[in-house]
Amino acid sequence: MLRAKNVIEEMRGRERVLTALAHREPDRVPIDFGSTWITTITIPAYERLKEHLGLESETILMERMQQVCMVDERILEIFDVDTRGVFYGPPELECNQWVELSDDRYRDAWGVTWQKPSTSYYYDMVKPALGGEITLSDVINHPWPDPHDPGYTRGLRERVKKQRESTDCALVLNLSVWFVQCSQFIRGFENWFIDMVAQPRLMETLFDILNDIMLATIGDVLAEVGDLVDVVSVSDDVGTQDRTVVSPEMYRRLIKPRQAKAFAYIHERTEAPLMYHTCGSVYDIMEDLIEIGVDALNPVQTTAAKMEPERLKGEFGDRISFWGGIDSHRVLPWGTKEEVKEEVYRIVQTLGPGGGYILNSVHNIQPNVPVENLLAMFEAAREYGRYPLGVVQG
Repeated sequence: MLRAKNVIEEMRGRERVLTALAHREPDRVPIDFGSTWITTITIPAYERLKEHLGLESETILMERMQQVCMVDERILEIFDVDTRGVFYGPPELECNQWVELSDDRYRDAWGVTWQKPSTSYYYDMVKPALGGEITLSDVINHPWPDPHDPGYTRGLRERVKKQRESTDCALVLNLSVWFVQCSQFIRGFENWFIDMVAQPRLMETLFDILNDIMLATIGDVLAEVGDLVDVVSVSDDVGTQDRTVVSPEMYRRLIKPRQAKAFAYIHERTEAPLMYHTCGSVYDIMEDLIEIGVDALNPVQTTAAKMEPERLKGEFGDRISFWGGIDSHRVLPWGTKEEVKEEVYRIVQTLGPGGGYILNSVHNIQPNVPVENLLAMFEAAREYGRYPLGVVQG
């Protein structure tokens, strides 16, 4: 390693994140943990982390289906995390309430029934809202939730103003643009794939209804806090381990136009960069995602087909940022502490040059990740993430 001559002046979290997202090198690679429901930690792993750190605090559920939770501010400070999450309020209208069917079974506002098996960490979709053979009329006349629930924005601006005044970290607003996954749950996966080919008009109608509902809520939320947040996060999986969930051609015909509408709607209402989460292999539609306004891709599932970090950075790194990247398939759950640190070094050296990289695990920290490996990830992020990269400071 070379020794640094000109070390970049230390930045605060907000400046660090925004500098990286502007494709400039900050003082160090920014770190995210817990700012979104797809960059946080599952409850079992979190309980072990708190015990290891000797911290006692309430575990606050962030998202029920994934069984992920909020991260205590003290832990965020210990790990030098540069982000803080912003979440709009819970629903108040009866039509938007979940119906508890039993201790581990509920029906959500879309009409989908979920159950947590006794041997599982997560909730599974067990009954779609519109399963079996349906018509266009069934879709149109389904009892849809009310997007303008006053609970979503009640006290939101005041809460986020206080949050912004109390931290110099980047505020990440969590929004729902997930008409692909939502429609899969509403129809059931088998029906969904059949409909995409056999009933495209029905699927387009379903997509449009879901998109319009979600954008109506987003409009209300951004009217309140669009000027107070630093990043907007949306999530909708369109990738699998070896390919996109449908062919790139079908994606461009049925999904892309609606994502383009949603992302343009968001960009019109806030200057905050847009981070888009999709698991899996999305190399074949990267140009499309850039075209429709994605500023940062999460989680950068490097173990999926054609998602090698070298390929992504080389082909797209000057036009889109990368958020995530630390392997959670093998390295974090099964690797040694040394292998975790080597993985962090590799990803930082690959995705970090020139900025455009926010460090986080590939998706949430899962129950099988040892505390020691989680600690090693954050330790290595601070050890190897200082710019100029690969240079000993001092």
